[in-house]
Amino acid sequence: ILAVKRQGVDVMVALDVSESMLAEDLKPNRITRARQEIQTLIDRLRGDRVGLVAFSGEAFTQCPLTLDYSAARMFLRYLDTDLIPVPGTAIAEAIEVATQAFDTKEKKFKALVLITDGEDHEGRVEEAARKAKDAGVRIFAVGIGTTKGEPIPVRDARGNLVDYKRDKSGEVVMSRCDGAALQEICAATGGRYFDGNAGQLALDRLYEEISGMEQK
Repeated sequence: ILAVKRQGVDVMVALDVSESMLAEDLKPNRITRARQEIQTLIDRLRGDRVGLVAFSGEAFTQCPLTLDYSAARMFLRYLDTDLIPVPGTAIAEAIEVATQAFDTKEKKFKALVLITDGEDHEGRVEEAARKAKDAGVRIFAVGIGTTKGEPIPVRDARGNLVDYKRDKSGEVVMSRCDGAALQEICAATGGRYFDGNAGQLALDRLYEEISGMEQK
């Protein structure tokens, strides 16, 4: 019998932890749903290394690439909207930080899963995607939230709703999922975009794509 030693793909998951992820168009809210989906993805991995990046106005590696899934799950629990004090959604920086977390000697077997509502406030995304592609990284994005928009609740210490986030002129801020921008990022790197509102179906397709990549 021929024994095949299967090593997998390296998967970096970058999760948007900006304030807009508190919107409740996905129940109970976007950030909780996103964490649940990442948990399910980690549960499915077999021999794939996984790592976590958190981003809002800044991005940093929360968990370096590891085969220790229980450690990754532990780090995942701490990914929340109060983790990074800098407001914003720096998608380009998230892509750059994740790209640097991969093995630079490898030119393939690298998947970056970007989970965000896609409202980028920083720019430079095309350049970051090009650099990721040059490094052999394929970007798969999961768009969280609806296109019609949702207000961002402000809650007190007990979790009671006290208001919605407002702009400088006092208008309620509506947060929308920008799927078109995310699709462009994925297309530029040979990846794919998934609608996170499809829940389990999106995850199934995402996992199929990752597990179908050439494995080392």
